Amino acid sequence: MLKEKLSLLPNKPGCYLMKDKKGVIIYVGKAKNLKKRVNSYFNRTHTGKTSVLVSNIVDFEYIITNSELESLLLEINLIKKYTPKYNVLLKDDKSYPYIEITDEKIPRLLIVRPNKLRRKNIKLYGPYPNVTAARKTIELLNRLYPLRKCTIMPKKECLYYHLGECLGYCIHKIDDNKIKELKDEITKFLKGDDSIVLSKIDSEMDNAINKLNFEKAKELKELKDFINITLRKQLIDLNDNIDRDIFGYAVYKGYIAIQVLFLRGGKLVERKSNLYPIIMDEVDDLTLYISSFYDKNNIKPKEILIPDIIDEKLIKEVLNINVYKPIKGKKKELVDLANNNALNLLKEKFELIKTNDENALNACIELKNLLGIDSANKIEAFDNSHLFGTYSVSGMVTFTLGLPDKNNYRKYKINTEQFDDFHVMKEVIYRRYYRVLMDNLEKPDLIIVDGGKAQITAATEVLNSLNLDIPVCGLVKNDKHRTSEILFNNKLYGVDKTSNLFHMLERIQDEVHNYAISYHKQIRSKGALSSVLDNIPGIGDKRKKMLLKKYSSMNKMKEASLEELKEILPDDTAYNLYEFLKGDENENRSI
Repeated sequence: MLKEKLSLLPNKPGCYLMKDKKGVIIYVGKAKNLKKRVNSYFNRTHTGKTSVLVSNIVDFEYIITNSELESLLLEINLIKKYTPKYNVLLKDDKSYPYIEITDEKIPRLLIVRPNKLRRKNIKLYGPYPNVTAARKTIELLNRLYPLRKCTIMPKKECLYYHLGECLGYCIHKIDDNKIKELKDEITKFLKGDDSIVLSKIDSEMDNAINKLNFEKAKELKELKDFINITLRKQLIDLNDNIDRDIFGYAVYKGYIAIQVLFLRGGKLVERKSNLYPIIMDEVDDLTLYISSFYDKNNIKPKEILIPDIIDEKLIKEVLNINVYKPIKGKKKELVDLANNNALNLLKEKFELIKTNDENALNACIELKNLLGIDSANKIEAFDNSHLFGTYSVSGMVTFTLGLPDKNNYRKYKINTEQFDDFHVMKEVIYRRYYRVLMDNLEKPDLIIVDGGKAQITAATEVLNSLNLDIPVCGLVKNDKHRTSEILFNNKLYGVDKTSNLFHMLERIQDEVHNYAISYHKQIRSKGALSSVLDNIPGIGDKRKKMLLKKYSSMNKMKEASLEELKEILPDDTAYNLYEFLKGDENENRSI
């Protein structure tokens, strides 16, 4: 069957979709020549994840396109649609934080992520792959420039006004030119010109020293060091202020390292590194990475520079921005710098990543052989958490090819009135796999429950009612609450504590337990906070939602000052809440 389909493949561009024996699409690729590319999977020797992929292929489909551009665009869309387990290059879909100066009459500084923005035509500065640097930068600017800090304009001046970090826009009429001056200076700084900010810090530091206020002078010195050490990146002399991204790569023993350098305002402001196993071809992998990089990760710059192995016309058509493949000069030196950074990444992390990948794959094979199941490449594990039958939750983690697949983690707030493990497990298994059926999602090869026979029985009953044939096993713990055996089909299987399998099971157990506990704490905290707010006169649903949004836990609310509470609540209500929280805190200390 497979050989006959291979012989019928056309010598045309297009996309191919590899399937396993369950009919699940496990890999999507593109090709200039479908016949040559797809046949190459079966007529040569492969290693690593490619060998595991090929061993699981039992069928394939293909779609012919008119051009390589069409095949690339189709490949990106198919990967988004099916999220195949072996397409690892698009797993990193987190957007980077940027800094926004809001387009309000009295502007504020915010940290935002482009993929969550609903507003259009806003000005963003960044990216900041290091979110800590973004927060510190805003703290620095808020410290030096008395911009508005509050989300909702209060009726009375806040603590920031008394500290000199706000001009008191709520009670004073501030000249528009003054606001524009503040905004312009901040904009210059965010574009890379830190001279005004450094001059301002030096002036304030001299003034503090003259007044013998050495503590304030020390704080200002630390701000200056932060700019010089953390924010001042390498200056690139290109005699222009064009924002550009530079892509580099390096290949070694079946792995590709990709480095992206971000140039903003003539400065190398940040960099991003990734290391992936090559499934088939580094040219295709790098082309796919660059083409899909701006979907969620970043805002497009004015231009990008790419290595000479990539077709710049193809990338330009996909991204609709200026793309250059420099062959000499300073721009070529930038691409070489990115390539060298990628090579350094490979040298530093290759052995660790390679060992981690190999151990994870070996653990999947060990588990498959031990239990006698068809595959253990995709595992979904569940754990429950509750406190005396209240705030009962469950967490599910997914391990693909032996490694955490955090995009597919799920959490569940339990609705059943019976909070024992049996009924909780029945509810969460039903909710998860009813959704899998309805949305035609990929089923796991194995389900792991963190418990014994009762939880396995609960899960199996639900799966049978849904006509799903998915094996279920439980992790049996010893007296020290560590995994000691696997319970499967009413039989206990011992696990060698030095094996890759044992380490993977421990990691799964820790991951799902911590994930469920973390969600439980979050729910419990919000529940406790909501209950407290019900006891305060003057706090209705609207104000409760505002408080819950700003203070996600009881501890955070207790740390709030009276002035901060007044930003949201009327003075009397804020005072009552403040006194209630302080009284509750003192009571807890005395217990």
